[in-house]
Amino acid sequence: MNAPWKTSLHGGHSGEFCEHAEATLREMLEAAVAFGYDTFGVSEHAPRTLDRFIYPSEREKGFTVERLHDDFEAYVRELGDLSAEFSDRLTVLRGFEAECVPTEGYEQFALSLKGRHVFDYMVGSVHYVHETPIDGEPEFFHQLVAECGGLENTAVHYYIQVAQMVEALTPDVVGHLDLIRRHARPDARLDTTRIRTAAEAALEAIRAAGSILDLNTAGWRKGLGNPYPAPWLVEMAARMEIGFCFGDDSHKPADVGAGLEEGRLYLLANGVTSIRRITRRDGVLVKESVPLSE
Repeated sequence: MNAPWKTSLHGGHSGEFCEHAEATLREMLEAAVAFGYDTFGVSEHAPRTLDRFIYPSEREKGFTVERLHDDFEAYVRELGDLSAEFSDRLTVLRGFEAECVPTEGYEQFALSLKGRHVFDYMVGSVHYVHETPIDGEPEFFHQLVAECGGLENTAVHYYIQVAQMVEALTPDVVGHLDLIRRHARPDARLDTTRIRTAAEAALEAIRAAGSILDLNTAGWRKGLGNPYPAPWLVEMAARMEIGFCFGDDSHKPADVGAGLEEGRLYLLANGVTSIRRITRRDGVLVKESVPLSE
């Protein structure tokens, strides 16, 4: 029997529906079965709505806004079919990851997606600050830091935007809370008093919304030394009694389950003894807490 803590609520991106991912959605689910997941949430990126937010790599391949929307509709159909097909081997949850651009109007669009389709949950993530991507090409991030007047100001603006996103969308899961670390220097101070104050306000919004935090193992794959979020944020969230789930943020089969065992030990080392998860039991969605013990 698979351990119930082997649940990911952020990932399953596939090359069929995400330009910077690999493999098919079926192959991603087969990898989840092989890893021994109990529950695997698939949370493909919501389509962006304006041409200026198409990534350079997508533009080179001829992607358009219409293509992104068509791909997302195909994703919804395929995930529905595969979740039923895999039901005897794996609990597959149908989700999506909201994009918080453009600044004006993203919430209406994300909520309309949620209302138009049968989704089990939503991940709310901030990939942009002032409509500039923070985890894409490094030059965009460095341009943003210059415009904000330094890294500290940039991080403060980031956490303010996280709080605004949570208040607007009330997502079930908040993705990779300190993604702002992605392109910062390894020795950069991202826990100054001002940053901690802004992060605490974001966590207050998360607690008020009843959202859970994604312990996102991709931080290790990105060479950051630990997952998202950093230990000080895990400890702060734990003191505030905000729950965590796992997210492998998988974009190819090799990512599926990567770092999950290390993530379990990381949470335990930082005072978190259980995860909160969403699963399905007898056809009904259930939110529950499960221990991190084996």
